[in-house]
Amino acid sequence: MKAGDVVLVGAACSPQFTGNRALRLRIVSVGETDPYHDWIWLTGYVLDARGNATAKREVYVMKAGLIIQRRTAPAGVQPRWSSSRVRA
Repeated sequence: MKAGDVVLVGAACSPQFTGNRALRLRIVSVGETDPYHDWIWLTGYVLDARGNATAKREVYVMKAGLIIQRRTAPAGVQPRWSSSRVRA
């Protein structure tokens, strides 16, 4: 898990995120894993249904309960471009 990933923070992460209090979070930074059974601090932006950031949050959650919805591309990976070129 790293900056740019989108995770679902729900009840499995912490009781405070049960039901309609669950949120999708685009991670900005990941704190060190806490010695308390793999709990971690995450900083990120809460995303609405359209994927727009609505608020910045810092949450303390159980790492094992996070559901990764979208990972960022690995560093150094370039997008593939079509070999065909448009000529004027």
